[in-house]
Amino acid sequence: MQTSLPRLLPVLWAAVSLAAAPVPTPDKFAAIPERMQAFVDQGEVSGAVMLVATRDRLLHLSAIGQSDLASGRKMETNDFFWIASMTKPMSAVAVAMLVDEGRLGFDDPVEKYLPEFRNLWVVKEETAERRVLVPAARPITLRDLLTHTSGLGEYVVYGPHWTLAEMVKSMTREPLKFQPGTRWSYSTAGVDTLCRVVEVAGGAPFAEFMQRRLFDPLGMKDSTFWLTPEQEKRFATNYRRSQETGKLEPTTIYYMYGGAVTDRERPPLGGAGLFSTAGDVAKFYQMMLNGGEANGKRLLKSETVAELTREQTTGIKAGWVPGSAWGLGFGLVKEPQSATAMLSPGTFGHGGAHGTQSWADPRRGVIYVLMIQRAGLPNSDGSDLRRVFQETAGAALGP
Repeated sequence: MQTSLPRLLPVLWAAVSLAAAPVPTPDKFAAIPERMQAFVDQGEVSGAVMLVATRDRLLHLSAIGQSDLASGRKMETNDFFWIASMTKPMSAVAVAMLVDEGRLGFDDPVEKYLPEFRNLWVVKEETAERRVLVPAARPITLRDLLTHTSGLGEYVVYGPHWTLAEMVKSMTREPLKFQPGTRWSYSTAGVDTLCRVVEVAGGAPFAEFMQRRLFDPLGMKDSTFWLTPEQEKRFATNYRRSQETGKLEPTTIYYMYGGAVTDRERPPLGGAGLFSTAGDVAKFYQMMLNGGEANGKRLLKSETVAELTREQTTGIKAGWVPGSAWGLGFGLVKEPQSATAMLSPGTFGHGGAHGTQSWADPRRGVIYVLMIQRAGLPNSDGSDLRRVFQETAGAALGP
């Protein structure tokens, strides 16, 4: 099979301190696109963008493969990706901003802001013939939603134009799967509920709040819930491997609920709704590694950053990868192993449904961002793509 050589592109990184400590030369990272090219050649993905950065500078940014197989368009480093659940940490920061201002508390009951969450029921036992319900032992809190320990499941959506308020309200029509705080069960709808709380407590639509309070201050010009027609030209096509042919075929994004990526009537869902670029995602994690500061502005208190990224699920099995734990909106690497072996304990971040990955290692001060668009990738948090990328980057960085 004939393959194209990996393309390393120069990047102008805004607001970079040139007085930082010496960093590895770009040649040390050449192995990243070289090794990742194998996944393109094998038909695992159509292409990928890889980024490595520190708190204050870009170390590596490269693109391989194609963003659209039908047209042959090459993958570019500034291509848009649906980042799916990588949206969740950004939504958690929106909640944390209001906590810093005293308008929310992590341990506030959700019903304080959304009355429809009062007097919830919990499934005690269930068979094909019957379901036994009992009252919830206590109200769901914002902390429960941030740690996926609320007992909420997912909702069924029949069209793309429900409002955020309507979608969240539909969650209260079903009982909780377990008593709040007793188990971990991933819930995208639970994070969408937090975004509705942000609207109520913050006094603005969620998308407007995110734009004004997070994206604009960080210079995240390529992060949006709705692509424009012009931005769509830079959108990497989503693929799924065909069970019949074994080849990559275009697929839809489930969380668009049948709507187009440009459809502004679709609600801004903070659980899995953002489109972004590798560079924009890195800016978010630079702010987190810098204790809540960016571009001379403080977005979060340093103690709030610490609270978001400390283990909150002690005694509860959380996550899909061995050695994982959960913070507030962030996945954590508690005991590095297998796909996370090259990361330090305390590394925080999140993956996405179509294989994207973003992680920040606070001990080493390093950020890793991997952008792909591959549906049906088994356990992308533990995938070989993630392991090879982070492993190769770690080797380039040295001890």
